[in-house]
Amino acid sequence: MFQLEHKYYLYTLGFIPVFVLIYFLLNIWRKRALKSYGDILVIQQLFPDVSKAKRFWKFILFSFAFAFLILGIVNPQVGTKLEEVKRKGADLMICLDVSNSMRAEDLTPNRLEKAKQAISKLLDKLEGDRIGIIVFAGQAYVQLPITTDYSAAKLFLESINTDLIPTQGTDIGAAISLSVESFGKDEGKNKAIIIITDGEDHEEGAIKAAEAATEKGIAIHTIGMGSVEGTPIPVFRGNVREGFRKDKEGNTVVTKLNEQTLQQIASTGGGIYVRASNSDTGLNSVLDAINKLEKKQFESKMYSDYEDRFQWFVSATLLLLLIEVFLSERKSKLYQRLNLFGNEKL
Repeated sequence: MFQLEHKYYLYTLGFIPVFVLIYFLLNIWRKRALKSYGDILVIQQLFPDVSKAKRFWKFILFSFAFAFLILGIVNPQVGTKLEEVKRKGADLMICLDVSNSMRAEDLTPNRLEKAKQAISKLLDKLEGDRIGIIVFAGQAYVQLPITTDYSAAKLFLESINTDLIPTQGTDIGAAISLSVESFGKDEGKNKAIIIITDGEDHEEGAIKAAEAATEKGIAIHTIGMGSVEGTPIPVFRGNVREGFRKDKEGNTVVTKLNEQTLQQIASTGGGIYVRASNSDTGLNSVLDAINKLEKKQFESKMYSDYEDRFQWFVSATLLLLLIEVFLSERKSKLYQRLNLFGNEKL
């Protein structure tokens, strides 16, 4: 098992392109400054020992040293001890709607991001429960198989967006059926499905799928994202909003929360329905219901001990900096004797 202790420091690697830009700008400025003193060929004869190649390699060494230093600060860690741990908990499958309507901004910053924030907070509160994530739109896919690794769940959660599934629509029934399959054949009333969506189901079969899940003792909870009044769906090119989604007739598409469908699914699944708001997404109410589930004991393998690997990167940083410091910008005498490439320019 591999993990990064302080992964947020990786953003500082973005300084390397800035260093490259500064390096090339300094080279341009240096050439212009030399030209202002006279003929460049004459000036080169005055400084025959200056090596442009060595100057470039000193910069490369510095850049790599900076990169290794950041990796050392991030501190990669490797799991060295795998243990089997007995836990008691419930099995949860979160079904997250990633259709285009989840881009609507009646929740801040939008429906999908608000849902992801709520799921992340839920993961912080779980103790011993196993969790999986299914994303769905016109089709449903397992984004994260059921696991006790909450850190992995958060990593998978970060990568979720509305571009994951090319087939648009909202097939809640497919998400429920896939959740039931993902639980496996274990019996017991320790399983629950949490559906987070705006409820605009474009396919039939959600109620039948909920009935089939209930027959197997699986509870279904629903969380409605959005407003009943409805709001337009923004369209972005990159990070720039171009307008709002329109239908074939050129009318702006308005997406509304379908509470009736979600209430019916929750009622059929023996669970609860909660409407999300900017102040409360409703996951606390769902968590209370989950805590009432029958807790099942199961074994899971997890790494209990990690070893730091920052030493390798710090050592590489020091070595590269030492080489950079002692690397002279003058041409070596051996190189001058060989003169393989002729006169080198500044």
